[in-house]
Amino acid sequence: MTLDGTNTWVLLPPDGSEAIVIDPGEDEAAHQQRVVDHVASLGARVGRIVLTHGHIDHSEGAPRLARLTGAPVQAVGRGHDDLSDGDVLRTAGLEVRVVTTPGHTADSISFALPADNALLTGDTVLGRGTTVVAHPDGELAAYLDSLERIKALTGGGEVTSILPGHGPTIPDAASMVDFYRLHRRERLDQVRAALAEGAQTADDVVATVYADVDRSVWPAAKMSVLAQMAYLGA
Repeated sequence: MTLDGTNTWVLLPPDGSEAIVIDPGEDEAAHQQRVVDHVASLGARVGRIVLTHGHIDHSEGAPRLARLTGAPVQAVGRGHDDLSDGDVLRTAGLEVRVVTTPGHTADSISFALPADNALLTGDTVLGRGTTVVAHPDGELAAYLDSLERIKALTGGGEVTSILPGHGPTIPDAASMVDFYRLHRRERLDQVRAALAEGAQTADDVVATVYADVDRSVWPAAKMSVLAQMAYLGA
């Protein structure tokens, strides 16, 4: 479910002394120490820890990293609520803008890096494949709106690459977002058709729409199907 694992992003400008760490991942002592050591090897310290959302594969390691570094943890919801759309996180030589992108979860946010024309998307857009709308916390209407928001950023040239929460960097942000938008429309049409043909439950829809997908991902697919059924009022 995490592709190659969760990406922990260390943001540090050239010759900078204070790094921002995004998504420290699961509570794995060796990984958190590796982050600390990497930042120290660059002659810097961790100044703040920021979460794209609260799923444990992104957030569970935050308390340990905070203890190791003394850095504060910032996020939306789940006891935080200290980041808002348009907020700018600054260190010497570095500027990161908060872009709220709910849908995968209610608390999902992305981070724009103007200097690199890049967007860190967490699980809103992955480096490979597509993501889950994690019903009931995630909502399809919100997710579709978030894709349109990212599309507008790519269309204006503000964002040209995506740094995802899982998988490789995406050098062509516009093409990937177009793929995501098309995929969501196609899946919604498939769910609508399955319901019209007599599917009664989310499990029925999953068995029809995801028949050619490995069954190990059906539980995740069911969350997206439930989100799509709620969107359709079914």
